[in-house]
Amino acid sequence: MVERGDALYTSSFTAGEVLVRPFESKHHGLIERYRRFFRRTAVTILAFDLAAAECYAAIRADRTIARPDAIQLACAAAAEIDLFITNNERLAGKVVAGIKFVASIDRAPL
Repeated sequence: MVERGDALYTSSFTAGEVLVRPFESKHHGLIERYRRFFRRTAVTILAFDLAAAECYAAIRADRTIARPDAIQLACAAAAEIDLFITNNERLAGKVVAGIKFVASIDRAPL
């Protein structure tokens, strides 16, 4: 995707989730490696700001969507992301205002 010139986005929540295990195991080298990855210019980190909070509220009206998933979707929706790729098959195909397509990683046009 980077080679194609795709714009890559993830949420600050993702960065936090990815860092949990290295912090638990006190694996400082891996923590630093993840920090460098998330600071790369190829990846834009989306904040959970007021616009995302409002999207979150609308998304959570569908109680089949778990809170962590709703946070991820809300950050993407607030940024008007074209393609949201998930490893959660239950989210694939969901219609979310602000996101053009929600696809599973197995079916995403990578």
